[in-house]
Amino acid sequence: MHYLEEDTIAAPATLPGTGALSIIRISGPLALDACGKVVSFRGAGLADTAGGRIRYGEVFEADGSLLDTVVVSVFRAPHSYTGENSCEISCHASKYIVSRIMELLCDAGCRLAQPGEFTQRAFLAGKMDLSQAEAVADIISSSSAAAHRVAMTQFRGGYSQELRSLKDNLVEMASLLELELDFSEEEVEFANREQLKYLLEKISAHIDRLISSFRLGNAIKNGIPVAIVGPVNAGKSTLLNALLNEERAIVSDIAGTTRDTIEETMNIGGILFRFIDTAGLRQTSETIESLGISRSIDKLSKADVVLAVIDLTSTYEESSKAILEVVQKVDFSCQKLVILLNKCTSEGVNKNVSILNNFVSSLDVKADTFVISTKDKIGINELQNYLSEAFSGLNSIGEDAVLVTNIRHLEALNNAASSLAAVSSGLVSGSPTDLVAQDLREAISSISSITGDTITPDTILHHIFRNHCIGK
Repeated sequence: MHYLEEDTIAAPATLPGTGALSIIRISGPLALDACGKVVSFRGAGLADTAGGRIRYGEVFEADGSLLDTVVVSVFRAPHSYTGENSCEISCHASKYIVSRIMELLCDAGCRLAQPGEFTQRAFLAGKMDLSQAEAVADIISSSSAAAHRVAMTQFRGGYSQELRSLKDNLVEMASLLELELDFSEEEVEFANREQLKYLLEKISAHIDRLISSFRLGNAIKNGIPVAIVGPVNAGKSTLLNALLNEERAIVSDIAGTTRDTIEETMNIGGILFRFIDTAGLRQTSETIESLGISRSIDKLSKADVVLAVIDLTSTYEESSKAILEVVQKVDFSCQKLVILLNKCTSEGVNKNVSILNNFVSSLDVKADTFVISTKDKIGINELQNYLSEAFSGLNSIGEDAVLVTNIRHLEALNNAASSLAAVSSGLVSGSPTDLVAQDLREAISSISSITGDTITPDTILHHIFRNHCIGK
């Protein structure tokens, strides 16, 4: 275990060989000294350079040969990403150059940074809380405008501010209950029970809203899940390939070729979609295929959009049965169903289109129908436009929108909601104050775990003395 306050770390901040320049980041008490040993400057040394300045320098090998010309950015504590003395070396993006500079820095007293250690140091230095630190990875991996906006809101602290407001209200409630415990012999009631119930309902509703936002937030972050389902040989894998415009899934005339789900993401109109090709739905005694079909049904139930691919060359009985099987598995309260009548270029299918459209209408469900040919890529652009327009509202999500995108945060919020439900039940049933206070402390701890705040008994004690004039 390295002691973060004593070590000086270094690591490439960019991927070598992918552009004209690479950046090597250095942070720690010896950052300027180590960089000054590796890079030669004209005039004053790096130790005499003020923060916020950029210096031009050269890196030489031990034999005096020039390795590279570089630019060094200097950041003085606490005005840096990590809160420590830091510098960044901008060099040419040769893998050899980056590797050699890293070797020279390690010889000068640095060590290779562990994954995420720069952000960890920023968190430990109080430059950001835990949820903001997690948002750094979301910003880097964001692949759509909506995902970027949500991640930036979390990184700028909008999400943290909302959580701290909830926590502060809960700490106020807890302090009033703790006061009653301290003065239990006098039978004084500091916390008006009706006011507590009202505040509890308000906070619980706020937490429930955050929990409900996870489905949307997760879809924005990881892509809107779109399940491609239907009977065997209907053209599901060919549809995936046509949407991606590449041969991603294996296609053959052998029924049951797709045994497991295949997932690929695609940005359409600035919105990220996660297309999931599934095994064909049918009755089978084959063990492996049965597992694939079970996964298909599971993916169907979790998708926001279900694309049901139906083979127009099949008989009416087969096609209508396949449509009905999918319809029965769709939750229309939260899922969109799109029925794709495939193989429209085959002979003798025009009559089937009309008949199947009538059948879908007779089901009295909300479903959109497209006539396509996955093989000839007919109707694929129209399908993509439909998906883009159906979720166009995601592009208009405001910069201040607070959405839960992290499963860890969701679990913490669910735990907080359960604890608050216990508090509410305790207030209604007249449970002992110490039990109600304990449930309240657990709710506070759950919310605090999201931002990484440390909540101890002293936290509530300090709140009591600061706000309720005890001991002044």
